[in-house]
Amino acid sequence: MALGRIGKGVTCSVKNCDKEAIRSLARDKVSSAGLKVNEGRRSYLCREHYKEYKKGSKKDKLLEKWRHSV
Repeated sequence: MALGRIGKGVTCSVKNCDKEAIRSLARDKVSSAGLKVNEGRRSYLCREHYKEYKKGSKKDKLLEKWRHSV
């Protein structure tokens, strides 16, 4: 039994991408990582764009980690 939009087969929210999504994230986090996403509160990412998101947000995550460790 599939729950949520990912389980129902929603497509990737990145412009000009129609692949099946595997992750759901907040739209502002995804757009701050440099990806162009459609309108909406949540962004759904396919495998390729999720990899891009992880690479783009790596520096932000490191800075956040440093800030909270003090």
